[in-house]
Amino acid sequence: MGLAFLPLGLAFGVLVTQSGLPWWWAGLSAALVFGGSFEFLLIGLVTAAAPLAAIALSAFMVNVRHVFYALSFPLHRVNGRLGKAYSTYTLCDEAYALTTGGQARSWPGRRILWLQLLLHLYWAGSSTAGALLGSLVPDGVTGLDFALTALFTVLALDAVRNLRGDLPTPALALLSALAARFLFPGQMLLAAFVLFTAGLLARHLATRRRPSRA
Repeated sequence: MGLAFLPLGLAFGVLVTQSGLPWWWAGLSAALVFGGSFEFLLIGLVTAAAPLAAIALSAFMVNVRHVFYALSFPLHRVNGRLGKAYSTYTLCDEAYALTTGGQARSWPGRRILWLQLLLHLYWAGSSTAGALLGSLVPDGVTGLDFALTALFTVLALDAVRNLRGDLPTPALALLSALAARFLFPGQMLLAAFVLFTAGLLARHLATRRRPSRA
């Protein structure tokens, strides 16, 4: 997973320097913001001198999915206020996917923290390297932007395998994404999460009521 961060960070660092921002901006953003996809959007907002209110709203819309992640992220296994604060701060899609799988249910809090720290370092280090070495990357190199798509595809496949034959869940996720795409194309990600969460809650309530009726 950390190796998958390398091409993404390199691409981000190259984009920072190509946008006219100083090289240190890439490492600083990667270390402090640690927002992944939002950081790519942030470059355009900063270079366009967007108002802080617009930047804050964009950050909320892109990262609101973390609210849903918190419902099942194993933060209770992390010890100490400082550890919980850092674990919350560095919660990302990849950390969530790895720590909520079947094999990770026995992981102690220390292993979760080390995982998040290493992902954080991979992202900040590769972003800084991309900004410093961006001029050495040939213009003909393509496919760096597809690394993110490939990474999420692998995560989705692993999540489906961990469901152990529970076909209704991925089917519900697919229907939620399709409904959001056609009904709310401008806010597809947020709408898909809301629909998927509502569907899971409805299924949970329906399943819980069946034994009592019987």
